[in-house]
Amino acid sequence: FMAVENLAKKHLTPRPLLEGEGAFRYDKKFFGQVATGEIAGEKTILLKPETYMNLSGKSVLSVAQFYKIPAKKIVVFSDDLDLPFGKFRWREKGSSGGHNGLKSIISVLGTPEFPRMKLGISNELREKMLTENFVLTKFSAEELAQIPQILDQAIAEFLTKIQNA
Repeated sequence: FMAVENLAKKHLTPRPLLEGEGAFRYDKKFFGQVATGEIAGEKTILLKPETYMNLSGKSVLSVAQFYKIPAKKIVVFSDDLDLPFGKFRWREKGSSGGHNGLKSIISVLGTPEFPRMKLGISNELREKMLTENFVLTKFSAEELAQIPQILDQAIAEFLTKIQNA
């Protein structure tokens, strides 16, 4: 959600009028929070699913069907346990890599052929904890301080990729 919120705040037009006024609004038919506008001149719908992660596809599919968005035009931002914290990777398509949210989205869309930006979250605690416990831990103060710059870099790469597509 941090990446999508950063994207909305810095790149979605029109932007909220007042500081603290959110661009996102809950929409029950989409099972999540939605913000609409334009990014780089393209009509854009940003979604923060409010289902359990392993049911994210339900929310994504509802938006895709309502707006008639083909899978290749859906970009998913997700965390990635296999990437070190602070690293990010753009993929045009691919497997879920064991990520339950991506599994759900692939299942409901019927294809793994949608772009995604993977954001690394692995750190020294990763090997010392069960996966289900690790993904629920909070970022350290040092990591939190780095996140804005990491998100800015990942989003800059995302914007470059979609503008060159």
